Parts: sequence; C-alpha cells; structure tokens
Amino acid sequence: MEQKSRFGTRAIHAGQHPDPSTGAIMTPIYQTSTYVQESPGKHKGYAYARGKNPTRVALEACIASLENAKHGLCFSSGQGAEDAIIKLLRPGDEVIATDDLYGGSYRMFTKIFSGFGIVFHFADMHNASNIRNYLNEKTRMIWVETPTNPLMKIIDISGCAKIANEKGLMLVVDNTFASPYLQNPLDLGATIVTHSATKYIGGHSDVVMGAVCTNDDKIHEDLAFIANSCGAVPGPMDSFLVLRGLKTLHVRMQMHCINGKAIAEFLRSHPKVDKVYWPGFSDHPNHEIAKRQMRGFGGMISFTLKSHSMEDAFALASRTRVFSLAESLGGVESLIGHPASMTHAAIPKEQREKSGVVDSLLRLSVGIEDTEDLVEDLRNAIG
Repeated sequence: MEQKSRFGTRAIHAGQHPDPSTGAIMTPIYQTSTYVQESPGKHKGYAYARGKNPTRVALEACIASLENAKHGLCFSSGQGAEDAIIKLLRPGDEVIATDDLYGGSYRMFTKIFSGFGIVFHFADMHNASNIRNYLNEKTRMIWVETPTNPLMKIIDISGCAKIANEKGLMLVVDNTFASPYLQNPLDLGATIVTHSATKYIGGHSDVVMGAVCTNDDKIHEDLAFIANSCGAVPGPMDSFLVLRGLKTLHVRMQMHCINGKAIAEFLRSHPKVDKVYWPGFSDHPNHEIAKRQMRGFGGMISFTLKSHSMEDAFALASRTRVFSLAESLGGVESLIGHPASMTHAAIPKEQREKSGVVDSLLRLSVGIEDTEDLVEDLRNAIG
C-alpha cells in the first residue's frame, strides 16, 4: 500500500498500524527505557530504547516513505542528524559545502569538526560545475542546501549528483526548506537527505528533531551504529508529536505555498522594499531548476529594505503583530527573523556579507494564517 499510494495517504498511514493489543488507531507512545527479553539476548527486536523504540521506528518508516527512501533514522535535533552524517568521515577527509547555509551547520563544521582534521570548502554552487574547482583526492562529500538558508539559492541536485557519482562521493542534501512534499533529493541522485524535522515535518513549533534518509544499506547501517553509540536519539513523546505533525504535512505545505506566493508578490511591489528572495519568481536565479526539481516554491522568503539600514530592519521586525520575532521556521505560525544577528550570527560578518547575508536582510517563515492578515501585518510594519 505504501509504495503505490500517493503522498497524502502515505503521510497519514506509512509505517503505522493499529495497536495489536487494543486496536488503537494512533501509534502508542512507548514510554519505556528497556524491554523484557525472553532469554538473554533473545528479544522482539527491542532491547534498550537508545537503540530502538517502536514509536520512533514508526516515525522513521513514515519519513522514509515520504522521501522515497529505503531507510530513515531520527535524531534528537537537526544538528544531531548532521553530526552523525559528518561522523561518517575521517581525519583528512574534505567536504565541499554550499557557501550559503544554516549558521548552525557552518558553526559545527568550522568550530567542531575542523578541529578533528576534517576540511570544509564553502563554494558558490549557483552553477553545479563550480564544485569541480574544489575537488581533490581527499574529497569525500558534497553538502548542499536547496533552497538555501537564508537567500533561497537554488542548487541543481541532479547536476551535483552527476559530479558525486563520477568521483564516488557522498552527496548530502539538506531538504529542510522544501520538505519531502516539495522535493525528494534521493530521486534526483542524492546519497543522503537530511532534515531539521523541527521545522515543516513537525510543523507546530513544539518539538526539536532531526531526520536522515538514504537508500544505501551500508550508510544506513553506519548511521544507525553512530546513533546508538553516540546517543543523539529522540524520545517517544517527541516521536509521537512529529508523527502526528506529518499527518497534515501535505495540506500545510499547500497553504504555506499559497501564502508564500502572496507575501512575496506583495513585498516585491512595495516601494520601500529592495530585494526579495523567493524561488517562485521567474527572474530568481536558477528558477528553471527550481521548477524542475520542486513541486512548489514554499513559504520561506527573505528581503531587504531600500534604506539598507539594520536599524530599520530591527524596527520592522519589532512592529509585526501576526509575524512573531523568533528563530526557527516551518511552523503553522508566521515568523520573522534577522539572520545576521540570529540564525547566522556564527558566520563571520565578512563571509556573511560576501554571500549576501547583509545586516539589513530579514527572513520570513510564512505560516498558514489568513493571507490577508499576513499582508496587512507586513504593510503596517513596513509603513
């Protein structure tokens, strides 16, 4: 059923079955740390909850189904998922990463794993062929976000996959901004897809979690070993919350896309707004690639004011009433943030501005509230 059914049906049913003891239609929260064994070493697939928990297993199966993957694993945060992926590497290995990425990823790469001898190169991937300029015999991984955070740059996943396959490299795609509803990187040749499931997958700003999917049996085995050994795994209650959130992913994403389009068009028409970054515009860089590899353009938007003033950006972000000033994204409620001082503060100012993350940039996570209320809120805040 799961392989033949469509996305919305899988979002509600994949990996889930009525509880055999009660018939409960919802997957139970297996709030347990250990499991009774029939005899030493003989059990029903569960021995200790750090390794496996039935609630988490159901969630992992559902996310894997939505990403058209053989395997799914969940972690205690998106950073926990990324940490496990980088632990597939060894000292001396090199990674080519996009130059516009989440500040927490940049911080982890440069402040943690660089200290263990892993080398990171940050490349402009507007044209995937630019990756070739950074390749050498030590390259092991290509790391891609698309759309990127926060400039919504579109990277050609298939083009990156072609290079990765030629060189025998792992291609990792952070699919957080698109969600499995809008984009499936494994279908385009990626080796691993990762998510901050805190965002669109959970969808309600009430849980922190990460997810990893792959079709590679060995990589899945290695990642599962890392998860069990290092312990960055989510609890059953968090797993239940994300599993519940997934059941409405398709309908939520449809509204995020509707509202995102309306807000992007409003901002572009406003006389005080300078640049608007949204991949749905026909003149957005790599818009044709976005059309090819995405099913919609989502609800993430960044923009700058014509004053180019950080003070004006701060003032605007403090005047909104429906958009809440907060970090994170992908929830049902709309958020506004200032990347340079919030999500991307870990990136040095010179490098931030070189990639386009200037002090006047604001980022919106457009929620699923009434469209007219969101437009009116921004109109009043901009003035």
